[in-house]
Amino acid sequence: MKQMTEKILIVEDDLLLSRNLSYCLTHKGYLVESASSAVTAQKLIKDEEYKLIILDINLPDGNGFDLCEKIKKSSTNTAIFFLTANDMESDMIKGFELGADDYVTKPFPIRVLQKKIDVLFRRMIRQAWDDCYDDDNLLINFSKLTSFINGQLIEFTPMEYRTLKIFTANPKNVLTRQTLLEKLWDVDENFVDEHTLTTMICRIRNKIENNRYKYIKTVYSMGYMWMGEGKN
Repeated sequence: MKQMTEKILIVEDDLLLSRNLSYCLTHKGYLVESASSAVTAQKLIKDEEYKLIILDINLPDGNGFDLCEKIKKSSTNTAIFFLTANDMESDMIKGFELGADDYVTKPFPIRVLQKKIDVLFRRMIRQAWDDCYDDDNLLINFSKLTSFINGQLIEFTPMEYRTLKIFTANPKNVLTRQTLLEKLWDVDENFVDEHTLTTMICRIRNKIENNRYKYIKTVYSMGYMWMGEGKN
């Protein structure tokens, strides 16, 4: 399916190639902007959110590797395709290590790049849907950290999102308090104790439950159970 709202930024100092790419991708239905330097690209990225950045490695005021590193620090959800005239294996490995999604060596057929982009966006859509909980009342997008209840925006803390992710991934299964505490112990070893867990679950309940919808069941002497049923 053609994506009519996906924004793509082309960072390429070869103006002829940049124009050809912009024309072809716009014709495919994408929203395309272009930059011929790292400085211009950074200004655009600051003001806009792009789904994909097509990035030349060799730029007149820097290199694409440095720019890629900056982009990934501020926007981990932005995909990056590298363009380069150099097919050295070391450059390819470096690009992937920095978080690039693909690597295209010049010269290349534009139709091949178009197909790579189509496949990337289809994969991103599937991943985003897989990372959602939706039961027609409560919608949680764990990728974007956005939530709605009965169509109204609702806010959760990062720890509450992590707790909800654990619950929704294990519907109708008893999760002991010890299991939850272990799963919530993050990579930075931020400690979550019994009192914090109890308080957090109480806050979540206050935000999502009412007389009609009960999501978290307390299983006495054991832990909790997620009673909601999301749509696939």
